Amino acid sequence: MNHEIERYSESLSERDRLISQRLMEAIELHLPQATSKIWHGNPVWFIDENPIVGCSKLKNHIQLLFWSGQSFDEAGLAPVGKHKAAEARYTDAAEIDPIPLAVWLDKAERIQWDYKNIVKRNGELIRLK
Repeated sequence: MNHEIERYSESLSERDRLISQRLMEAIELHLPQATSKIWHGNPVWFIDENPIVGCSKLKNHIQLLFWSGQSFDEAGLAPVGKHKAAEARYTDAAEIDPIPLAVWLDKAERIQWDYKNIVKRNGELIRLK
């Protein structure tokens, strides 16, 4: 795992670190071709420089964000923002169900909107996959 992301994880409380580590391990397992970095202060995984999935510590939970998640048509994800993103929220590592998580991560690879070029297109998203 990326050293920046390890440092991010180490900065969290024990409860949040356990949640984040389980999510990050699943991401690394299911998206081995993705590259990771700290982006806007949070761990994010990219495929061809396009953001796919990320984790972030919010006030009372850990957010797992899929940039194209609204297109997955899967239970357990809630819409976020004005584009195609969707999230799952966790307050305990026991809430992480590996089966839907694996499905979401598979769809994250197969269903992508072009966030990499959203600024060039004045906010218009184009489906890549």
